[in-house]
Amino acid sequence: MRLPALPVRPNLGWCDLPQDRNYNRPVRLPYRSRYEEMMRQDQLYDICVVLDWNVLPRRRNGGSAIFLHIARPGAANGSGMEPTAGCIAVSPRAMARLLLLLGRKTRIVVLR
Repeated sequence: MRLPALPVRPNLGWCDLPQDRNYNRPVRLPYRSRYEEMMRQDQLYDICVVLDWNVLPRRRNGGSAIFLHIARPGAANGSGMEPTAGCIAVSPRAMARLLLLLGRKTRIVVLR
């Protein structure tokens, strides 16, 4: 893998409250404000790439926790995977292949 990596630990969270000074940034848990836990029972974030969305500069309500992560299986929409709330989610097999190709200068273009 050519991307910098951090292990997902029980005390790793991601602040998603626009009014918080750490909005759209990783935080140490427990955290005083609203956050998303990165270590999850469903293991969706066991491999998670933080996408450069609303990072520099950050804008309130501009979107937080936009990741490339493992998809939740079992959708009834024919894809075999559940939709996300704004992230890009792929199968574990696709993630393994992508991690070999992604680097700091990789651009991911989302088409509608």
